[in-house]
Amino acid sequence: MNATRRSFGTKEDLALALAETVAEHLNDGIAARGQAVLAVSGGSTPARFFAVLGRRKDIDWSKVTVTLVDERWVDETNDRSNALLVNERLLQGPAASAHFVPLYSGGDVPTDAAIARTNVAVNALPTPFDAVILGMGNDGHTASFFPGGDTLAAALTGEGPAIAIRAPGAGEPRVTLVLRRLLDAKGLYLHIEGEEKLATLDKAASDGPVEDMPIRSILRQSQTPLTIFWSP
Repeated sequence: MNATRRSFGTKEDLALALAETVAEHLNDGIAARGQAVLAVSGGSTPARFFAVLGRRKDIDWSKVTVTLVDERWVDETNDRSNALLVNERLLQGPAASAHFVPLYSGGDVPTDAAIARTNVAVNALPTPFDAVILGMGNDGHTASFFPGGDTLAAALTGEGPAIAIRAPGAGEPRVTLVLRRLLDAKGLYLHIEGEEKLATLDKAASDGPVEDMPIRSILRQSQTPLTIFWSP
């Protein structure tokens, strides 16, 4: 496994440390090019980290753009929307002045035209991203790289930058940044919590097809150093 693991005693300690690390990336990006880009994941795990990061007053949030690693194809008012989570937990207080670029671009399903609109928005973001924060499911998916995904191969090898994907374990149709775009980052992090996620990670670190546990595409790549943040 091509990664460094940092373990923390509590979720609070992890959130503080990850927020400090991301803040450094954002401030470095602002100093170097006058702006910074952060790509984050949804789900329940990052909520505490979002709240800590969003309260940081040492970041010029007006020069930060936040986007998503992946998204369910639902409106931002939907309880399952990653954008809703970001708006409610991260883009508050000092971070409210950040610019947000969603991946959902309208409609009931991710048509080719809708994905094209998303790709225009993503392609307008400066690269490399300053920091990318990934999560992982107990099935070994990351971003929306799901086992059995109908466009998984294209997500792992294509240009993107974003692609629609449907999978048995995904619920709604989804849109995800492709692997190539996620790895084009100055800082790459995997945020996981709990013993079950740690067991999943250890399984993914063993031999086996990437398609069975797509997180392996992140663990096995050598382009961008990966740091894993874990707490019980």
